[in-house]
Amino acid sequence: MDKKVEQQLAELNLSQVKLIPLEVAENDRLLSVKKDRSKGEYCWTMTPFTPEIVFKLAPEAKRVTYLDADLFFYDNPACFFEEFEKSHKGVLITEHGFAPEYAHWEEASGRFCVQFLTFNNTPEAFKVMHWWQDACIDWCYARIEKDRFGDQKYLNQWPGLFGEHVHILGQVHRTLAPWNVSFYMANQPQAPVFYHFHSLRLAGKRIVRLYEGYQISKPGMLLYQAYISTLQEKLKLLNMQQMDIPSFPEKISLFMLLRRCRDLLKKTVKYSVLKY
Repeated sequence: MDKKVEQQLAELNLSQVKLIPLEVAENDRLLSVKKDRSKGEYCWTMTPFTPEIVFKLAPEAKRVTYLDADLFFYDNPACFFEEFEKSHKGVLITEHGFAPEYAHWEEASGRFCVQFLTFNNTPEAFKVMHWWQDACIDWCYARIEKDRFGDQKYLNQWPGLFGEHVHILGQVHRTLAPWNVSFYMANQPQAPVFYHFHSLRLAGKRIVRLYEGYQISKPGMLLYQAYISTLQEKLKLLNMQQMDIPSFPEKISLFMLLRRCRDLLKKTVKYSVLKY
């Protein structure tokens, strides 16, 4: 989705990565709405088209799994695919699994999270995929409406429309994120398959915002420590290759400063210093 990222990945020449340039992935339908969408909204609009793009380039593939870029794996996801295969369905989706204190967010964000989503190479799966493509071409914006929010809230309709084709992952306690990590690690303690580092961002040179708007318990912070250690290794690699490391400094107004102080006191935001 970003030319600079594509160029940097090409220079790194990672053995298990095959890059697909944006211009290869785009089609007339996508280009017809591109000017009407922000960059983020266009990324979301692209999501339901991505599995089909991969299938076209690799028709021998049995399935394609879409991953959000801010996932980090702590265990092999084979257990997810084993559960999926036993369901004999064509599409796998995951729930947000909000902790009770964040349950009210489901109304805005939806029951399901696009974070980890698998399509089999079958007509049944393509039926769901094409429905999603049509919906996102019609409307995919970064605002909340009754039944819509970006590409994500459309998934709420899938169990009703495509229940015979869609499997909802049962292992929600192994798909952790800031909105559920403290709850599940206290009540169903088991190593996660992945953690969704939602709201983590490089906020300045060597400064990383770990999370914002949540309270993360000590067991949850261990996951952040492991991620930060790996992140620092990768940033060192970029430095060795003399590649730019992007950061997204936040514009701090007096209001934002006061809000940040409040969040720090409430422990719902945390910053760390990166060493690389």
